Amino acid sequence: MSSSANWDRDRATLASLYGSNKAAPIAHSAPLSSREVLCKYPQPVTVTSPPTGLGAGGKGRAAPLPRCGLPTCEDSFSTRKTTRALFQKIKAVYDTNPAKFRTLQNILEVEKEMYGAEWPKVGATLALMWLKRGLRFIQVFLQSICDGERDENHPNLIRVNATKAYEMALKKYHGWIVQKIFQAALYAAPYKSDFLKALSKGQNVTEEECLEKVRLFLVNYTATIDVIYEMYTKMNAELNYKV
Repeated sequence: MSSSANWDRDRATLASLYGSNKAAPIAHSAPLSSREVLCKYPQPVTVTSPPTGLGAGGKGRAAPLPRCGLPTCEDSFSTRKTTRALFQKIKAVYDTNPAKFRTLQNILEVEKEMYGAEWPKVGATLALMWLKRGLRFIQVFLQSICDGERDENHPNLIRVNATKAYEMALKKYHGWIVQKIFQAALYAAPYKSDFLKALSKGQNVTEEECLEKVRLFLVNYTATIDVIYEMYTKMNAELNYKV
């Protein structure tokens, strides 16, 4: 299966995990508050929706990323397969009882009662814990690029952006060996210009137009991730062990 086909499938999975058309991370033209994003509130993050994909447009929706894929970024840092596997673990739990597991918070609450002392080291709770860290990595990475952060001596490299994202989202959870693997993987990172071309997936857009779409995407994407982190803190579900 091609990289493009793989990502189209991943986009559909992400859409199904991150909510209905009313609550999807980029489905609004204005930022979402936590009460509009997470469970138990008027517009909760739901675990299922029609597979429209993150890049799907629609009436009343914010303009999507230009065929947003992030394939180069994810493949370069060896997170693609891991991210997909975590998605599938969460969705597998949801599929056992869609009514019972309507929201991500529902899943955590039910698993907390179900697993007792083993929780949160098991199930979809553990999968979502690692998934949110990977999503935070992508968020910080993209925000860093949008903010113009770069190595002035090598402005077309994205190592500065990737390193910042890694240090903020993942480094504290990785042991020495994994940290060294990441540092080595940085040398396989694409040039910024190539990354933005891959992000646009063949559409004839300028670099600034692409970055503007990324900024728009990040508004609700960031808000959603923030609320998931908040949920884990409030439910005391965060674990700090290293791998």
